[in-house]
Amino acid sequence: MSHNETERVCIKARKVYDWVTRQLDVALKPICKNDLDGLFACNLDHEEDDNIADILCDKKLGPLSVKCFLSDDNGHRIDTLSHHHHRHHKGLVCKEIEQAGGRPDVEVEIDGTEIILQRVKVLIKGYVTVHIVDEMGQVVCCSAPIPFATVQTFLLCAPEGTELDCHVTFFECDANLIATPDLSQLDINLILCLDIQMEADVKLEVEARICRPREEIIEGLLCPIKEFPPQCPEIFPAHTRRRR
Repeated sequence: MSHNETERVCIKARKVYDWVTRQLDVALKPICKNDLDGLFACNLDHEEDDNIADILCDKKLGPLSVKCFLSDDNGHRIDTLSHHHHRHHKGLVCKEIEQAGGRPDVEVEIDGTEIILQRVKVLIKGYVTVHIVDEMGQVVCCSAPIPFATVQTFLLCAPEGTELDCHVTFFECDANLIATPDLSQLDINLILCLDIQMEADVKLEVEARICRPREEIIEGLLCPIKEFPPQCPEIFPAHTRRRR
């Protein structure tokens, strides 16, 4: 087979049967006074019986702010953009929930045509960690990892044999801490963007041409490239062939 010729080949590829995105707004259950006790560890010289309200009202600390972020189960930050191709990464999970009897069929009408889709349930769970920081951005108090979970239902083209490919492409966390002598409450709201695909391996017959490697680009060559003297192709080897 020459370099420019094509041939019919059979390849195995990952076919996408359906693909949707969804933004989720998740409000975690407020964490109130009793549950706040022991949630935060603070690197401060306070009495053991001081609560979070006493720490926040300490005038020596100045104004404090509350930050939260997606973390693993040890409180280490997770960058979703760096790891969004992994279904599970350090505690962040996005997976299908198996249903008894498989995925139920659902009849829907699109542009006047009735089609059969499948109902797919997806579990998204992970952890967030809350930091209390001072004006200089220094962490004053750090919470233990706080778990969250949500179940989402999708109508997808998901026949038997397809698999869910799910990842979180964006994550934003907003935390507000109310701490007074009479009321202590931590409110956390999450925004997640999900990328949901149903996939399966298929074999395809295609018209293809064999690939050849390109010439490598090498930086900083020290040795000169030897140039051969020019030849006379009209005489040799062409003249030799004619004599035969």
